[in-house]
Amino acid sequence: MEVILKEDVANLGHRGDVVKVADGYGRNFLLPRKLALQATAANKAVIDQMKSAAARRSATEKVQAEQLLAQLEPVVLTFTRKSGESGHLFGSVTSADIAAELATKGFDIDRRKITLADAIKSLGNHEVSIRLHREVTAHVKVKVNGDANDEAAAATEAVQAPAETSAE
Repeated sequence: MEVILKEDVANLGHRGDVVKVADGYGRNFLLPRKLALQATAANKAVIDQMKSAAARRSATEKVQAEQLLAQLEPVVLTFTRKSGESGHLFGSVTSADIAAELATKGFDIDRRKITLADAIKSLGNHEVSIRLHREVTAHVKVKVNGDANDEAAAATEAVQAPAETSAE
């Protein structure tokens, strides 16, 4: 089945491309989600208009993405999570957490644009890529700190333990 893509689809093509896909993928995924049109003679006549409109839209989106990139570069996101003694987190920091933190700072970024190989599961500084446009990728610094209550409890236990042994 040949389809004309209305949106960029990962590992398939960009907006306005005519691609050949499996019948089931086209009928059950692309067409119902309005990601593509069936490539009929009438739709192929419209493809040139779609490509020119897509090129203009892509150009404006790229300019907006570059402006957003300039705003995102100095941003440092800080998360406080409970962690074990070795620095491993009880849980993780996911792309949804990063998107929510960016939203609190005034950036409306979809969590699917945030690329993490795996969820962040350790304390320290990490760098996360955000794909703003197919040609523009921002890198945001993420700092994961241990919970202050865990550190305070560990420090209190360390102080109390020697005091008890000396009293005996």
